[in-house]
Amino acid sequence: MKKVFGIVAGMLVIVSHSGTALAAVSADEASKLGTSLTEFGAEKQASADGAVPAYTGGLTTPPADFDPKSGLIPDPFKDEKPLYSITAKNMSQYADRLTPGVQALLKRFPTYRLDVYPTHRTMHYPKWVLDNTLKNATNAKLVGKIQGDGVEGAFGGLPFPIPKDGYEVMFNSSLNFQRTQYEDQAKSWLVDSAGNRSELPENDANDYRPYYDRALGQGKAPHNAYDVYHVVQVSPPTGVGTAILAYTPINNSVDDQTTWLYMPGQRRTRMAPDYKYDTPISQFGGVMFWDDLGLFHGRMDRFDFNLIGKKELIIPYSSYKYLSTPPDQLFGKEHLNPDAIRWEAHRVWVVEATLKHGERHAYSKRTFYVDEDSWAIVEADAYDPEGKLWKVGFDYTFNYYDGGGGVFSATYNIYDLQKGNYFGTNSGGPVDGRPLIKPSDTHQKENLFTPAGMAGTGMH
Repeated sequence: MKKVFGIVAGMLVIVSHSGTALAAVSADEASKLGTSLTEFGAEKQASADGAVPAYTGGLTTPPADFDPKSGLIPDPFKDEKPLYSITAKNMSQYADRLTPGVQALLKRFPTYRLDVYPTHRTMHYPKWVLDNTLKNATNAKLVGKIQGDGVEGAFGGLPFPIPKDGYEVMFNSSLNFQRTQYEDQAKSWLVDSAGNRSELPENDANDYRPYYDRALGQGKAPHNAYDVYHVVQVSPPTGVGTAILAYTPINNSVDDQTTWLYMPGQRRTRMAPDYKYDTPISQFGGVMFWDDLGLFHGRMDRFDFNLIGKKELIIPYSSYKYLSTPPDQLFGKEHLNPDAIRWEAHRVWVVEATLKHGERHAYSKRTFYVDEDSWAIVEADAYDPEGKLWKVGFDYTFNYYDGGGGVFSATYNIYDLQKGNYFGTNSGGPVDGRPLIKPSDTHQKENLFTPAGMAGTGMH
């Protein structure tokens, strides 16, 4: 459930003080988009060793067994075989392309394995998103009372295709292209330290992104929100009808993140102001905090986000197989089944977030790895107050090949290395005839996304 919902040399960027607007890139810099860079800011060329191929337009042709009405997303690479596998025994050969989180998992679990497949740069964008990205490149800027609080001058595309600091990369990940709306079955499981698997409350989830709603237009979103998320619980019976609605603003200096909770037993909607930062999510067994949703969600005011640069890494990618693997086959006693995870070599932006002096959070540091093509956070490593690696999270993204483009990034898992348990979302296929994932390019079920409408949608 998402939100309930080689390093480039010399690329360390020193950012200005908070409270001022940072200027957009110049027209000369923006001219790189569509030439040496793709229109969305990734490097066009292949890597030096060819492991990362040149970008040629993404995956736009569905496999023969794709049915857009089914809610299924068949794996277009199901017949491919791994190029090689990485285990604890040979990981030293690939250490320069493995994150600290991946290395920790390989060292801890003898059965953990990375099957590395040919790299496919599948992400693609419709023309209107690319056109807006080009406009945003010279118009968008960071604004707010605190650095990283918000964005101005951007709509319907990547705000910072040529990022200058960690905050811009993080906003690209928040505002990456994920279609205007989707609905899915938000199913999750928790595996405890003894290897016992428990199914967590299941939700019907609907995610609406006003930022990509062409019919709405720039600056017209409710509560200045770039994302509006609604979930209603459908199991177990004791919690059926419980609903959550969350508005995430594009500028936290203007509007705060706002969350409402509907409880069927009380028959009323109330505000839930604590659903943010490092408040544990109780229904996920405490494995994740509210700002762990989607690997990061919320305001960036408690950390300094520093851009380390770009690096070629082996990351989970084109994770169609994960999505369709039944829970009994996916969730092992210590970790996810390696057979269900596809790994590829890609270039990622690396952002290191360090807790500010005087601020409070359970994490002292977080490192985010953001794919250059989709701008999705594909991994997040989190460290405890003593600086020890604590949690390792992965997002198992995939590209929509139905012609509309975009990335789905609501399928993720988090390992708690201290407790020895882990959590994962979204697998196993449709249940009771409901679609597993249903994207839309227009706003649907508008009443679903209002506090006044929560009581009606929460009645099951």
